[in-house]
Amino acid sequence: MRPYILAENTWKTIQETNYKAAVLPWGACEAHNYHLPYGTDIIEAEHVAAEAARIAWENGSRIVVLPAIPFGVNTGQFDVKLDINMNPSTQLAVLRDIVTVLNRQGIYKLIILNSHGGNDFKTMIRELGLQFPEMFLCQCNWYQAVDQKDFFENKDDHAGEMETSVVMHLTPHLVRPLEEAGDGAAKKFRITAIREGWAWAERKWTQVTKDTGVGDPRKASREKGARYFKVVTEKVAKFFQEVVEADNRDLYV
Repeated sequence: MRPYILAENTWKTIQETNYKAAVLPWGACEAHNYHLPYGTDIIEAEHVAAEAARIAWENGSRIVVLPAIPFGVNTGQFDVKLDINMNPSTQLAVLRDIVTVLNRQGIYKLIILNSHGGNDFKTMIRELGLQFPEMFLCQCNWYQAVDQKDFFENKDDHAGEMETSVVMHLTPHLVRPLEEAGDGAAKKFRITAIREGWAWAERKWTQVTKDTGVGDPRKASREKGARYFKVVTEKVAKFFQEVVEADNRDLYV
């Protein structure tokens, strides 16, 4: 049993451990081109959280990883078969219940480890921060922790070279042969401000991509995934450690 994974431990272990922070991995269940599983974001969230927590734990940070939430915001993919959408309002309700438990039991730090681009917890953190003033609530997108250009030839948005390499490393038995993958070509908005990034609108997924991927996966490899995963989890672990060590009443310099 890994003492930092809640689901693997018993009441005896849990009641005897003074956890200082909790990590909530949050993924999505959605199509990832023709070669990656629907659970790609869940797999990544669980593995990144567990490995980063292992490193942090071994460095003395008492942190606990909660079971991953498997559904994310997929409103733009309503017509993709069995893409399971969880509305932001539902996410807020789930998050409020979890924060209520942690706050009641004296674990005053929660890190949401996000694994899905459609999820955005900032407004929820603002609202819950007012309701639970003792809590330190934060989110991180593990896939933004390091620059992809240092590891991959093609930028990944969804089911491209990075994600394919990572899943090849973590769960190779779930990856179909790359010859079966689509090229991940995607259309861009005609509206200039949105293309430039200073305006935003949700993408209608099936109008943007024919294979549900955004990013070319065909140069992915297990070796690339292993190198990237190691660097990402080491950096995320440092973040975990800093959160554990931080004083909620003295967070600014």
